[in-house]
Amino acid sequence: MIIKGRIINPGKAEGFALKSISPISFYGGVDPETGTIIENGHDLEGACFKDKILVFKCGKGSTIGSYILYRLKKEKLAPAGIILEECETIIAVGCIISDIPCLDLVDIKNISTGDYIKINAEQGEIEIVDHDE
Repeated sequence: MIIKGRIINPGKAEGFALKSISPISFYGGVDPETGTIIENGHDLEGACFKDKILVFKCGKGSTIGSYILYRLKKEKLAPAGIILEECETIIAVGCIISDIPCLDLVDIKNISTGDYIKINAEQGEIEIVDHDE
């Protein structure tokens, strides 16, 4: 299945999806030492997004979140790619300075945690594939 999205930062990535129905704050809601969601009560609390395709509604919180994404990338703890319903400036800047492929304006209801995803953010496309292919 191919899903179209708007290109926020070009590039290609693939991996297993980790999906949240909630916004994510990279400043205060993520442990920058492990790449794990630490926000109390978050639907992904305790989940590590390292090398995954992180799928979520939108970002929230402080602009420092952009630099947390950059730090995660430098430490090799960042998601391989990011897919959002709506990308605000915190996530956009974080993806751009960290060179993380990112698409938004995506109806994420067709993506589930565990789906194998290929992002082609050069073409604005997301492919959900059988990971045995």
